Amino acid sequence: MTNRLRQIADAVRAAGEMSVADLAELTSASEMTVRRDLEALAAQGVLERFRGGARSLLLRGEETPFALRAGDGAERKRRLAAEVAGLIADGEAVVVDGGTTCLEVARALRGRRLTAMPLSLHSANALAGGGRVTLLLPGGEARPGELGLVGPLAEASLAALRFDTAVIGCCGLTAADGLTAYDLPEAAVKRAAIRAARRVVAVTEGAKLTRTALAHVADASDLDLVVTDDTAPEEARAALAAAGTVVRVAGDAGEAVSAGDAGR
Repeated sequence: MTNRLRQIADAVRAAGEMSVADLAELTSASEMTVRRDLEALAAQGVLERFRGGARSLLLRGEETPFALRAGDGAERKRRLAAEVAGLIADGEAVVVDGGTTCLEVARALRGRRLTAMPLSLHSANALAGGGRVTLLLPGGEARPGELGLVGPLAEASLAALRFDTAVIGCCGLTAADGLTAYDLPEAAVKRAAIRAARRVVAVTEGAKLTRTALAHVADASDLDLVVTDDTAPEEARAALAAAGTVVRVAGDAGEAVSAGDAGR
């Protein structure tokens, strides 16, 4: 169901508004099912119902709600998370960003002998009770839905600490525009996490290597490693490598693209 909800939300967002009949044809679902889906999306603030259809409430530069993104590409996100978890040694101090992919990283790290600071309540819940994990919680305001912790208290918590690794998610990442986020407070917390870490690992699905969001977080050269999947365009991976970061494709048995490889 989640994939159909996302399909409907994306279609209405792209068109501005759509009829129930058109959405039923698009999704191969009954009109009754589409109406129920529209009610669910309206309850999440994604769209507004009108008789016979719906119109989007999401602006072009706004991120799709967490609940819709959480089920997208679940297996791909687990593979990315496993790749990132394999890069982190026992005993490290790690800061784990918010977002759906980093939530999978938190789940993959549960039970490891680590000191971990999650930057969302979703990730904190995933790590809690993990036995050997020493859990540090930042202060801050929890964003609705995302439950990411933002604001001066979160930034001050990060500034007071030094981590071995920061695992950072993104809304967009290109060689030209760097790592970007939709939300300004979220971008500020990401920057604080990057400043607090010796090593910065960005983790993202391949499609985001062609996107740029509103708020600049960091230049590509500020990222030590980008972990992505095999949907990432070759030219985007090569451009990031030429900008000075290493790009690793999850599942490629350690294969990575570096600046030296990019020019070959």
